[in-house]
Amino acid sequence: MDVSCALARLDRRVTECRACPRLVEWREEVARTKRAAFADWTYWGRPVPGFGPADARLLIIGLAPAAHGGNRTGRMFTGDRSGDVLYQALYDVGLASQPTSVSAGDGLELYGVRVTAPVHCAPPANKPTTGERDTCRPWLVQELKLLRPTLKAAVVLGAFGWQAALPAFAEAGWRVPRPRPVFAHGTRVALDDLDLFGCFHVSQRNTFTGRLTAEMLREVLSTAAKTAGL
Repeated sequence: MDVSCALARLDRRVTECRACPRLVEWREEVARTKRAAFADWTYWGRPVPGFGPADARLLIIGLAPAAHGGNRTGRMFTGDRSGDVLYQALYDVGLASQPTSVSAGDGLELYGVRVTAPVHCAPPANKPTTGERDTCRPWLVQELKLLRPTLKAAVVLGAFGWQAALPAFAEAGWRVPRPRPVFAHGTRVALDDLDLFGCFHVSQRNTFTGRLTAEMLREVLSTAAKTAGL
């Protein structure tokens, strides 16, 4: 089985996961009740798989799908304001075919980039528990193992993602420095043949307050893309 088929199979298995009762209950309740602005939508209401090519050289790791974003559309960072910021920046640096991401069928393509998360279900208040993070880790580990032949850089959005990603990279076979590097915006850590970059999360709290500006995000993405050979 080639990597593309194996990754597609993994993505299908992710969407069937029901390992965390609190997350299952929440994501399905949100899908039933909906938000008034999306009353005519049929919500996805399942775990959201990664998005992007199987031969990606750059991986972006977020936190978890948004209740009315990825949990509604079925695609990572799609249909919410965090996604608006991320995909605009990816487009600006030449890594996406269009600056918007509104639905899974909108024609968006990523160039050499895959987007994923350490938690695949939308959590209440956007806050997964550490137990839920750890339960979901095997999916990220399997994804990393499949991407390893081509993967050269990764951008981790936020401290939660950073704390989840480091042990996943270790389990997938990369050597992670000890003590484990602390998260900071702009930090760069070498993991064997891969460079890991820290970036503030593209949350509304960060982008509305100016903690993370479009320029700051583009700078991290551009550096990571050049490191990955994109």
